[in-house]
Amino acid sequence: MSAAISAATLIGPGQGHAANAAPKGQVIIGFSQEPTNFHPLMLAIEVDQGVHWNLFSPLWGVDDKGNFTPQLAAEIPTVENGGISADGLNWKIKLRDGVKWHDGQPFTADDVKFSLDLLNNKDFKANRRAGHELVRDLTVVSPTEITWRMEKVYAPYVSILAWTFIVPKHILEKETDVNASNFAANPIGTGAFKWSERVPGDHIMLKANPDFFGDGPNVETIVFKYIPDLTVLYTQFQTGDIDYIGLQGITPDHFEEAKKLPDRNVMAVPQPFIENIAFNLGKPVFQDKAVREALYYAMDKKAIIDAIYYGLPRPTESYLPDEAAAHNPDLPKHEHDPDKARKILDDAGWVAGSDGIREKGGVRLAFMNSTTAGNHVREQAQQLLQQSWKEIGAEMTIQNFPPAVMWGDNWMQSKFDTAMVGIGFMIGPDADTTDYFHSRSINAKGGSGQNTTQYVNPEVDKLLGEAADTVDQAKRNEIYKKQQEIVRADLPYLPIFQYAMVEGTKKGLEGYKPNVNTQTNTWNVNEWKWM
Repeated sequence: MSAAISAATLIGPGQGHAANAAPKGQVIIGFSQEPTNFHPLMLAIEVDQGVHWNLFSPLWGVDDKGNFTPQLAAEIPTVENGGISADGLNWKIKLRDGVKWHDGQPFTADDVKFSLDLLNNKDFKANRRAGHELVRDLTVVSPTEITWRMEKVYAPYVSILAWTFIVPKHILEKETDVNASNFAANPIGTGAFKWSERVPGDHIMLKANPDFFGDGPNVETIVFKYIPDLTVLYTQFQTGDIDYIGLQGITPDHFEEAKKLPDRNVMAVPQPFIENIAFNLGKPVFQDKAVREALYYAMDKKAIIDAIYYGLPRPTESYLPDEAAAHNPDLPKHEHDPDKARKILDDAGWVAGSDGIREKGGVRLAFMNSTTAGNHVREQAQQLLQQSWKEIGAEMTIQNFPPAVMWGDNWMQSKFDTAMVGIGFMIGPDADTTDYFHSRSINAKGGSGQNTTQYVNPEVDKLLGEAADTVDQAKRNEIYKKQQEIVRADLPYLPIFQYAMVEGTKKGLEGYKPNVNTQTNTWNVNEWKWM
């Protein structure tokens, strides 16, 4: 089983933390989207997780080098240290002693058991159950030790736990409704910062946790300021009103200018996210694979990347970033060929009507595309796609929404037609994508996960199961490569590019580290400090 966690080097618990200096100062973090979900085990998107990493703690995390690092656990369980049995089925987790929740109550193994049980509560709107659903016989041995048995080997589970935050039993067990939680309005965690205030539509303020078990925090206050208009977001970075700009960050058209700003550090950093057009396969118009293929041939991907994104991102055919060990570099390369697109539609029986828009069996080749309102770069890409697709007889209308609307039920419950969206499909360093591609992960059909395209392919379900059973990382990666071939052929998403996010900090702010193993680069704000 030790091979199951070889995707990331293990870092031991160390010799304990030195006494933290008194935190000082404030950091204002500029995001383009508004965090709206503060229960870290419920459905959430990247911007929510940017806040979660500061309020809550997992058993272990993943650093910027791909190393698992102990958080609430005293050490990473392995076969060698007795934390995982040789057959990979029996787990024993040793926890840190002396950790406190933000309200002063002690953190114990009871909280770990409660959190894992909650994820398996069928009435709870869990962010994911894959892996967790295999946990059996959860046993609290002592306040600092918990054991369980896996129903079967699930190789990605170590990585899944690196993204699974632990919540307080003593508060949440009192809730009468596991989903309509008062806790989400006043979250209590074990993280480096405590909840202070939220002004909807404007900001969230967190205060330093003096009892934090780890390094830091070094700043007294962090403010998550949300500014959906990316031009305004950049302007506030220019003027110094925000100290760090991330999550969409600085748009490529401002990159050259931004690099010359005085007293700013600006860099293009690789991201795990893939920009794509997501289809809602529950819509009849997209159930014909010919439509998805034709739209992909008609997409001028190079024009989008070069003209709108200034050549910064890398085109891709996969849902995995190039840096992933399981990335398949041999997928068919995209061609921009409108004539081939028209022929595919002709052959499939999609006939142009009097208005030039094709139809088949009473279904018009017409649909809406949506994304976050105020993202002017995406809006330009939408307009280019709109024109390209009109030329082959497909009518795309644009209707964008504020982030909280766009990525709420509209996305999570598959109420959209198509979406322009950036997704990080991996779980830490592992390429398990059960959450996005398995048929049981469709929320709109009662599942748990983010298969919002409603994609169903029995072969992909089978491969995901095989990968989960395969301890050897190299063999598991080969299975993931085969899965990428199938998804590339099926096209539930049209992959456009892998993000190269332009982010920036004010000079004097130290500790920022880009990390492709997490979904936002606010994963280590506890280490940030003013010099």
